[in-house]
Amino acid sequence: MEEVLVLSPSIVYSISKNWFDHILRQLISLKIFLPFIPLFVAFNVLGILPIFASLTAEMLEPERKRVIHQSILTAFLVSIGFLVVGKTIFALLGISVSDFQIAGGILLFIISIIDLIFPERTRTFPKETLGIVPIGIPLIVGPAVLTLLLIIIHTYGYFSTLLCLILNLLVVWLVFGQSHRIMKLLKEGGAKGIGKVFSLLLAAFAMMMIRMGLQGWMGIFNKVSF
Repeated sequence: MEEVLVLSPSIVYSISKNWFDHILRQLISLKIFLPFIPLFVAFNVLGILPIFASLTAEMLEPERKRVIHQSILTAFLVSIGFLVVGKTIFALLGISVSDFQIAGGILLFIISIIDLIFPERTRTFPKETLGIVPIGIPLIVGPAVLTLLLIIIHTYGYFSTLLCLILNLLVVWLVFGQSHRIMKLLKEGGAKGIGKVFSLLLAAFAMMMIRMGLQGWMGIFNKVSF
């Protein structure tokens, strides 16, 4: 006969209170916002702004707003789906966090170097799906963001990662919504220059991930040797 685990209201209340207290302490110390900066660098919103402005240059304001909303929703759904599926893949394939930190760090480094060396190229896309491809993916959420999400979720947890993801998407939404004013202020060269600085920061963050992965490997090897 199977035993059914029943949680009493007091136990549920205790778990909820501990979780709430943990989140509150993180909010007070601002640790919950730590993933925001690496995600902001990976999104590189000012770097992709000239591409967005070029793709939507001939659109009317209502069409541009529809594309922005479509792209943000697409980016959010793809990110959440990748977080859920990515963790399952880790468990099925037996991939450790150190493995992914090294592989992800190498990928982030390659992406950042390519962005630093090679100029962006754009082409014509259908207006109906422009917000999905290429703006939603891979312009807003590309390999760099997806790789980084799986890396930082093991360091900062689900709640912090999800919160900072939403905040970064809000920043993208605000910047895209004011794309014409920002482009007039920065000019195309200025926006691209800032984007290159973000790519350099992403390369440095990638090297940090590789270093952390190697340290994790060394820890595993030391345990095995003993």
